[in-house]
Amino acid sequence: MSLLKRSALVAATVGGLMLALAAPAAAHVTVNPDTAAPGGYAKVTFRVPNESDTADTTKVEVNLPANAPVASVSVKPVPGWTAQAVKSKLASPIEAHGTKITEAVSKITWTAQSGAAVKPGQFQEFDVSLGPLPQTGQMVFKTLQTYSDGSIVRWIEEPTTDGAELESPAPVLKLAAAPASAAAAAPAAATAPTGGSSDGPDAISIAGLIAGLLALILGLLAYARAGRNPAAVAAPATPATPAKPATPTKSATPAKSAAPAKSAAPAKSAPAKSAPAKSAAPAESAAPATDSPGAPATSTTAKSATGTPAAETSAKPAQSAGDAAEEAAESTARS
Repeated sequence: MSLLKRSALVAATVGGLMLALAAPAAAHVTVNPDTAAPGGYAKVTFRVPNESDTADTTKVEVNLPANAPVASVSVKPVPGWTAQAVKSKLASPIEAHGTKITEAVSKITWTAQSGAAVKPGQFQEFDVSLGPLPQTGQMVFKTLQTYSDGSIVRWIEEPTTDGAELESPAPVLKLAAAPASAAAAAPAAATAPTGGSSDGPDAISIAGLIAGLLALILGLLAYARAGRNPAAVAAPATPATPAKPATPTKSATPAKSAAPAKSAAPAKSAPAKSAPAKSAAPAESAAPATDSPGAPATSTTAKSATGTPAAETSAKPAQSAGDAAEEAAESTARS
């Protein structure tokens, strides 16, 4: 069985269970509160929900127990409804505030006017003040609920001793003495009229009923969809691999500021070394002329060791030596 079909089956099962649990809690007529102090006065509220999907509730009839008559009964007006209290003679008179009572209210009927009927999915509350209440036991209010289509629901089953659940239970008011501490703290609380109980249980039941219906509808839709497209649920789709988050772009390394230009080292003023002028090598005396004895000998200019011509002051002695050599050569020739 595919996953979708299993889900539809589970949803339908859960919806059915919720409907089964919610329906009994929201269907029957109740009295609130369901407990009152014996011998005192109390205001009780009969809550009547509409359990039909197609008809409106148009009339509610509440019967007071004949074995527990109440001397004083009054009803609170409900907009759009008329109330009628019917009295009956008592088999045994009762006494209230020193007065003997021979008849008491045995039935109260509320009838809806045009447009005020209880619609499907709604409820209505009817308040009644009663007293003095019997000293012991309980009061069973058998109720008839009439719908616009003529059907009547009879809420008349009395509670059993074994606590078995009833199909059409009658509203029951239990008579129980208040705890001693509560009675000492507030002696008037037992007889003061009390408001109707919270709408919590009915609201929860209605919410459960709606949730159950929605679950059932969703389950049926899912099942129908699986039947029309079996291939779509043959294999669960492989979940797509989530895309890796983009690696944040590294911000460009800020350009390093250029190192400040080092100031050029001041040129060291190197004292010019004056190369001492080397004395010129003595000039070689020219060989005596054979062809032309009168020609003067050419003197070779003295050069320094570095190849630089010697200073002019050094060349003068070399010229004097040449002259002396010439003179010596001439002298030799003459002799």
